[in-house]
Amino acid sequence: MDVNLFDFVLPKDHIALRPARPRDAARMLVVGPDAFEHKGVLDLASYLGPDDILVFNDTRVIPGRLTGRRGEAKIEVTLHKRESETVWRVFAKPARKCRIGDILDFDGLAAEVIGLGDEGERTLDFRVPGAEMTLALETHGVMPLPPYIASQRGVDETDLSDYQTVFAKHDGAVAAPTAGLHFTDRLLQSLDAKGVKRRAVTLHVGAGTFLPVKAEDTRDHKMHSEWGEVSPQIAAELNAARARGGRIVAVGTTSLRLLESAADENGIIQPFVGDTDIFITPGYRFRAVDILMTNFHLPKSTLFMLVSAFAGLERMQAAYDLAIRENYRFYSYGDSSLLFPKKA
Repeated sequence: MDVNLFDFVLPKDHIALRPARPRDAARMLVVGPDAFEHKGVLDLASYLGPDDILVFNDTRVIPGRLTGRRGEAKIEVTLHKRESETVWRVFAKPARKCRIGDILDFDGLAAEVIGLGDEGERTLDFRVPGAEMTLALETHGVMPLPPYIASQRGVDETDLSDYQTVFAKHDGAVAAPTAGLHFTDRLLQSLDAKGVKRRAVTLHVGAGTFLPVKAEDTRDHKMHSEWGEVSPQIAAELNAARARGGRIVAVGTTSLRLLESAADENGIIQPFVGDTDIFITPGYRFRAVDILMTNFHLPKSTLFMLVSAFAGLERMQAAYDLAIRENYRFYSYGDSSLLFPKKA
């Protein structure tokens, strides 16, 4: 498909630089089968029932942005995929300054360039014992806020909690599963009172999620892979819920992409451990997910393509036009939407 079909103009002042306070005070545009509704995140339970299961991503964002030097040259890298305890694929700026064998110094944390890739990608081997890698990042790194926020303000102490979901458990993401940022104890209690179940999967979101689609046709775009896991127990519980007539509600595109990667042709979710580079565009047949809760995404992004596949391109174009007119807040710290699939 023509990538320009997924373009739109977003005024800069619609980009949220801070989350709503409290988090669950964010607005929620419901894209229903027949109409749009202006609601709030706290209304989520009213759309769900005791047979439904919310599926969250319990990845934890690490301080994956590092600034350092190669000799006199300043280097910034953003980690995006772990290959081993100390080996990471990164996006480097300027990448031309990072050649095989170069040693980068991030204020006392050293790393050797051991691999080259496209679009500024490099592979680094950090010179620390594996068990100390997490501590090294906590000491030398900062939270990797998305470019559309980081270009407008610096990272500060509040981002350490703001850019982390209440479900965060497993270290490895360098971008937050942002739909989960809206959840609070109050919202969870309202879901519990309705009898809505919740389960977790893990997808370590990479910085590649923010890369623009540079190809003119979606068929020519290459996705970066991300590591995920759906445990046998979770897969069994989700399949059982669906067999009883319940709906699987993905909290975020990260949960959806992992569940769709794990589902077979019959819609049965299989246990899954490994990498996925699934790229969902209009025409895709969804097998595992019935409802999607997600934030508002960038123009011409793979994520706007995904939601257009789920709810229909024309419906999502209309929904985003409405959201812009009604001053919804966009992107990672912005408002939410609740999407129901397009009619067959």
